[in-house]
Amino acid sequence: MKYYLITYGCQTNHSDSERIAAALEDIGYQPARNINEADLILVNSCSIRQSAIDRIWGQVKNFAKLKALKPDLKTILTGCILKGDKIKFKNKFNLILDIKDLPKLPNFLGVKNSNPQVPDYFKIQPKYQNNFSAYIPIMTGCNNFCSFCVVPYTRNREISRPTEEILCEIKNLISRGYKEIWLLGQNVNSYSNEQKTANNKQKINFPKLLKMVNDIPGNFWIRFTSSHPKDFSDDLINTMASCKKVTEYLNLPVQSGDDEVLKKMNRPYTIKQYKQIVRKIREKFPGISLSTDVIVGFPEETKEQFENTVELFKEVKFDMAYISRFSPREGTAAANLESNVPHKEKERRWKILTDILKKTALEKNREYIGKTVKILVEERKDKFLIGKNRNYKTVKFESDQDLIGRFIDVKIINALPLGLEGRII
Repeated sequence: MKYYLITYGCQTNHSDSERIAAALEDIGYQPARNINEADLILVNSCSIRQSAIDRIWGQVKNFAKLKALKPDLKTILTGCILKGDKIKFKNKFNLILDIKDLPKLPNFLGVKNSNPQVPDYFKIQPKYQNNFSAYIPIMTGCNNFCSFCVVPYTRNREISRPTEEILCEIKNLISRGYKEIWLLGQNVNSYSNEQKTANNKQKINFPKLLKMVNDIPGNFWIRFTSSHPKDFSDDLINTMASCKKVTEYLNLPVQSGDDEVLKKMNRPYTIKQYKQIVRKIREKFPGISLSTDVIVGFPEETKEQFENTVELFKEVKFDMAYISRFSPREGTAAANLESNVPHKEKERRWKILTDILKKTALEKNREYIGKTVKILVEERKDKFLIGKNRNYKTVKFESDQDLIGRFIDVKIINALPLGLEGRII
């Protein structure tokens, strides 16, 4: 029996897919080379935007054609799914599976489970996508209820993994030669867990966990995402600066540059507070690259309010920004607001921010020209090898050597808005 796995969404979804693949292969399924030879198709979904759900509807049409040729084909939908979408997809898939019920997958498929004692899907040993970089979920769910976001409804409230379980998984990876560890969570810096010691219990927050991971012996980098400004404490900033394995890269979503819009988004900080966090981070962590997430065209966002976001972009000078156009998601508070910003205006605002980003990113990238940087090589495209440096800058260089998964020193010879070109040393 062969399976084909389709994954949409963020790093957490991709991490979940590694456990899905492991659960299937543990009961004898093998990966299909393409969708046409699959006996089981599993879609790991994302619900952040309506466009993600629309892509799944496109897959449903394709599944109907495949089932006409292969009547025994089974299809499963899992991942982040709103209750309303579960109802709509009910008759389109053989099974809709809550990701937390992944250990029950063998039973659903009518296959004897070779590892029936696993009650928690985090305890399933993942089938990692490669042998040098790994996603490690440290928590799941979210308590923030941003008015535009479905995560609290699809992932439920925050649950942090046991500290020892996280450290054990990472230690095992480092012993196998892994070079990069991503700590994942919908709100990673709100991690909180109690660790038993010889005499009592010790509370472990995210800064303490970060230091514990940093203290693991080995030559590796630490990255984490996604963080929330409201939980970005001075303790965390100081810990990042003191941990040599924590890389000089941070994604700190701002979502809007206007305080009134932030209130409507249920984001409990002001732009003044956000900029204070950025200033502290850059003072303690010189040379750090900063990316952000922002939404344009939020309901009732005026042109003046958007201009505040423009000013924020010009002042902060982000290295990267993930700019999205607002689209209402059923079940969120923002879906009840009047979405009165026309599509063309959203496009205009998106382009303005994108143009600013390209300009500031190019300025920052030009500072690397002539410098030698260490990169972790991730993939090959034609004659180029491509990787990331500690600042999460994409670097490409020509080489016919097999260097994927290795740290390599590269001298930067050219800068582009969204990447660097180099020459191997």
